[in-house]
Amino acid sequence: MAVKKLEKRLFGTNGVRGIVGKDMTPDLVLSIGLALGSMRKGRIAVGRDSRTSGESLANAVKAGLMAAGCDVVDCGMLPTPALQYLVMHHFDGGAMITASHNPPEYNGVKIIEPDGTEMGDEQTLLLEERIFSRNFDVKSWEHVGSGTTATQLVNDYTDAIIRSVPENIGRNMSVVVDPGCGAASVTTPKILTGLGCRVFSINAQVDGHFPGRLPEPSLDGLKGLADLVRSTGSAFGVAHDGDADRAVFVDENGRFIEENQEFALVADHICRKHSGVVVTPVSSSLLVETIVKKHGGSVVYTPVGSIYVARTMRDLLEKGEPVVFGGEGNGGLIFPDHQFCRDGGMTATMMVAILAGSDLPLSTLIDQLPVFHMIKEKIRVAHPEHLIELLAESCKTYHIDRTDGLRITKGDAWALVRQSGTEPLVRVMVESAVPDSARKFFQELMDYISPVLKHE
Repeated sequence: MAVKKLEKRLFGTNGVRGIVGKDMTPDLVLSIGLALGSMRKGRIAVGRDSRTSGESLANAVKAGLMAAGCDVVDCGMLPTPALQYLVMHHFDGGAMITASHNPPEYNGVKIIEPDGTEMGDEQTLLLEERIFSRNFDVKSWEHVGSGTTATQLVNDYTDAIIRSVPENIGRNMSVVVDPGCGAASVTTPKILTGLGCRVFSINAQVDGHFPGRLPEPSLDGLKGLADLVRSTGSAFGVAHDGDADRAVFVDENGRFIEENQEFALVADHICRKHSGVVVTPVSSSLLVETIVKKHGGSVVYTPVGSIYVARTMRDLLEKGEPVVFGGEGNGGLIFPDHQFCRDGGMTATMMVAILAGSDLPLSTLIDQLPVFHMIKEKIRVAHPEHLIELLAESCKTYHIDRTDGLRITKGDAWALVRQSGTEPLVRVMVESAVPDSARKFFQELMDYISPVLKHE
């Protein structure tokens, strides 16, 4: 099934983001609210993460929505997947004020459709056209919308996750949570406690300055989490990005688990019980496909971006395909029985379920996975499209997939060469189960690329 990205001017793969006061202003967010309210009538939910600018920008989008005649319900501070869950069950649309993993000076807006997924490319282009042309359906005084607050609704989300697994599945299990001072501070500790776990936390105070670590849960930023896991004898540690649509883990020894290994471990758990289709972007490790095929399942690849994964999952299910799981190799996993978006809280719950059903520690489960070797590189180039086309010609004897950029397969190695959506560069990723194959294929690609860089 072909899913294609459409070029947008304002919105990226996951909403619109920018530096507050420079690119991201109340005026811009007001116009986004006006455009959304002109397209989606009814009750619209608004949420935000913990950023210092969140309340200001939430008020701006609410003003636009109400001016266009929508009734707005402010759900307060909560994770993006929590707002998506609430929209799916209670509202006609939503707007989330978040910049996800970006640094504290950034903020942004994600638009949520009635089914809980982020707005797709075609509708986003229509939204952008309204913003740029100032084509807003501004209502007269007697038809403006109302505004109410319902911060308690987040409990619907946490309760649903707790109910998704057997009662007290985490009893006798200690875990450590690092929400990074973000939105998961108000949800993931509560969820894991509700599963029966003994929960320790670090960076769990809500603070938009992100004093403990940056919103991106990187290896360097998780030393405190790893230390606390070891000192408490916990089964694992989990960390989230700013809006908690992703979850990453450290094992009982404090070792960081690479996100593709995390994806593969959860896929193994799910596909053992229900073999079927797993949906993931072309950037995901072949490790995931290897695990899925071991259980008799199959993988469908999409362009990079969770929205393409989520919508492909829904489309396949509507066609009768047995879709059981999906996600990205960055800790953003999608559980279709729960909802069609990345959900860090649900991912943390799934890790509890995996360990509760195993006699082995997390480190051993990870070490039992097949080993793949990946090389990643960013290459700055003035004309990325030109470079990609030259590579396509140079590698025309190999198998080429153009789902997103170039995915080139040569023997037991594959490479992905993609243009960045925000910078004049291309991202190169090469992987193989054989380290020497990965190195040789990477060098071959660089030999094609180097002459292009010299002539720029």
